[in-house]
Amino acid sequence: MTWTLTEDIDRYADEIRPLLRAEPERYTVIATVLASLAEHGPNVYGVDPPVLGWWTSDGAVLAAALQTPPHPLQLTHLPADSIDPLVAALAPAHAAGIASVRGAEADAAAFAQAWRAATGRRASVQMRQRLYRLGELTPPDPMPAGAARLAMPTDADVAFEMNEGFGSDTGQPRPTAALIEERLRAGRLVLWELDGEPVSMAGITEVIGGVARIGAVYTPAPHRNRGYGGAVTAAATRFAHERGASSVILFTDLANPTSNSIYIKLGYRPVQDTVVLAFSDEL
Repeated sequence: MTWTLTEDIDRYADEIRPLLRAEPERYTVIATVLASLAEHGPNVYGVDPPVLGWWTSDGAVLAAALQTPPHPLQLTHLPADSIDPLVAALAPAHAAGIASVRGAEADAAAFAQAWRAATGRRASVQMRQRLYRLGELTPPDPMPAGAARLAMPTDADVAFEMNEGFGSDTGQPRPTAALIEERLRAGRLVLWELDGEPVSMAGITEVIGGVARIGAVYTPAPHRNRGYGGAVTAAATRFAHERGASSVILFTDLANPTSNSIYIKLGYRPVQDTVVLAFSDEL
């Protein structure tokens, strides 16, 4: 039983692919991040290289961890006997670079407890999230004025501005310029327009294992409370189905009752809760 850390993205993908395929919705973030790393290289999310590791027991890969600094360390389910060895593997070289961890609450909390014992850094809840899966799409009724369209590379200024606003409002790291440009080229950003002005956006991941994820739904403050967020999410959901997704999912911040209510009205149903725990020096 051991953790293996590597800088070889292709090897990592080969090792953990069966694990991701077994639960493609639960591990959607790891799957999509890994796909971007494989296509665009180790620095697509930032200047620091990714942290890639997997846990092997009796010849089978039973757990994985992935971090693209400055984003949280992403965890699959962790067997109890894998937690202390993971901390031991990570702490010497990565203690300063791991500022947060994300996973199912039991897994994240167990890692945080062991991380504190090893590094002295305590954890606090940064965000609680809920994973939703679409049941049957129920578009807003009435639909707000305007229409949806796929963003194009010529919409780069709008995409950068809206992603900056989303990051400011949520406290999440902004995507790199390379990621935004890639999403525009691939047609994975949806805009809701009113009289030619973009008033809301939603992103779509590529379809992996039959799953597509809606993300970064954002409406600038001057355009809120008019139904644009629900409308652009419904449109993005349709685009995901058109691209072959058999399951469309999204995450919400549980501290935001408005967005959770919107997605439930659209037909999304709860699947699983996760937590992001942020580390800080012990007081």
